[in-house]
Amino acid sequence: QVQLVESGGGLVQSGGSLRLSCAASGSIFSINRMGWYRQAPGKQRDLVAVITSGGSKNYEDSVKGRFTISRDDAKNTVYLQMNSLKPEDTAVYYCNARAGDTTLNMYYYWGQGTQVTVSS
Repeated sequence: QVQLVESGGGLVQSGGSLRLSCAASGSIFSINRMGWYRQAPGKQRDLVAVITSGGSKNYEDSVKGRFTISRDDAKNTVYLQMNSLKPEDTAVYYCNARAGDTTLNMYYYWGQGTQVTVSS
């Protein structure tokens, strides 16, 4: 089992910045990928950024150049630094972890979500 706790959301003006944190606990040794998703009212949950256990990063096109995903292995924490925020970034942001076992089964875990609201 993996537990994820997100923090750092809030209300910010357009052009401002926020840093989201996701602290992982439990069977963290099995995690091979972590990422951030977001979901606005009436829309599906979409991938924002991912980082693999090897450190590779990928971003959704609309956040490239503005958002940065990173990790601190000593703290078992993944961050999402969000700069130049736009009203269209308003959503609930969810941390996700993918874990595998020795038989190559994959498991997916989610945080509770943190609200990000960008005012214009």
